[in-house]
Amino acid sequence: MDRRAWEERARTEDAKDPLSAYRSEFYRPLETIYLDGNSLGLLSRPAEAALLHALDEWRCLGVGGWGGGDPAWFHLAERIGALEAPLVGAEPEEVVAAASTTLNLHQLLSTFYRPDGARRVLLCDPLNFPSDRYAIESHLRLRGEDPAACLREVPSRDGRTLSAADILASLGEDVALAVLPAVLYRSGQLLDVRGVTEAAHARGALIGWDLSHAAGAVPLQLHDDGADFAFWCNYKYLGGGPGAAASLFVHRRHFDRTPGLWGWFGSRKDRQFDMLQTFEAASGAGAYQTGTPHILAMAPLLGALPLIGRAGITAIREKSLRQTSLLIEMGDDLLRPLGFTVGTPRAAGQRGAHVAFEHPEGARIARALKACGVVPDFRPPDVVRLGPNPLYTSFSEIARAVLRMLEVVESGVYLRHAAERDEIA
Repeated sequence: MDRRAWEERARTEDAKDPLSAYRSEFYRPLETIYLDGNSLGLLSRPAEAALLHALDEWRCLGVGGWGGGDPAWFHLAERIGALEAPLVGAEPEEVVAAASTTLNLHQLLSTFYRPDGARRVLLCDPLNFPSDRYAIESHLRLRGEDPAACLREVPSRDGRTLSAADILASLGEDVALAVLPAVLYRSGQLLDVRGVTEAAHARGALIGWDLSHAAGAVPLQLHDDGADFAFWCNYKYLGGGPGAAASLFVHRRHFDRTPGLWGWFGSRKDRQFDMLQTFEAASGAGAYQTGTPHILAMAPLLGALPLIGRAGITAIREKSLRQTSLLIEMGDDLLRPLGFTVGTPRAAGQRGAHVAFEHPEGARIARALKACGVVPDFRPPDVVRLGPNPLYTSFSEIARAVLRMLEVVESGVYLRHAAERDEIA
């Protein structure tokens, strides 16, 4: 298909897009095609309004905002958890906003990793975001366990994806806990959360999921699928802003567990200000909080999450699949002859919301794209990731982005840019 035909197809898709009205809710950089929503989502007007409202409360109420804010800051973490629960298929009490992604993983590991006899292995994978691996290995060391003996990785046959067969083969009777990503951050592969969870439980292991590239992008059913716990960031598809507070999920059947790490905001709400020296855990996921919540890092979610809720995760996923299909098809047609490989699974049920284009000069190409108004991100060693957000990315922008990628390689413009893999995010 020639370039004009691709542009026409994109315009046709835009004309019938039911989510196109949401574009006006976002601040989009002028003269820029923003395809880094899988790293940092753009600011929405409702998120901005919610943050300004929190600042106004701070100015007008001071400390009174803890009880007199709208909503009261004292309950803000639980309020956000209730807003997120439908997006991840959870009950409201099973989700809370707290801390950061990695700190939440440390909290969940301290609670759910319980080595017992020969069952001491903590299962992860070599393709997950490195911070998860750092947390897992450091946790094992803090517990006096030898990572060489107790840490197992699911092998990857191609360096991009994980096969169901290899995951199941790794879930031996010595596995106490598995921690896996629902969507792999580099390739965009979507794992079978329900199937893997059931397999782990059938083998006597607990399992937790990193949803950082899944929450807000793909429909999830954490409660019904039986996940023991999950954790994720809120600054990608969920639009909470840079450094937004993260969130976690704990299945209701584990509400009788006491969190491994204690802090005063995990206390029973009705006893928290009694200042008792004995910890009494709150009911539900709220018990997994430690320190005072970061109000200004949570406030934008009060605007962003209802916006996503109005659009509907089903409609978001349907458009996302059409957009990633367009990326893959254009890549096959126009970019493959120039040395590009699509590293993302092609089956709709096996991919998340971004597409990984691999090229030996990926670092230079990513820089060249930024210089000509397309914002991707780069992941070593050779991946240019394009992450459209269905609420503000049009099909026409996707087509133009691929055509610009074609141009920077065909013209050799990318060769003017440094090849070092440094801060391309």
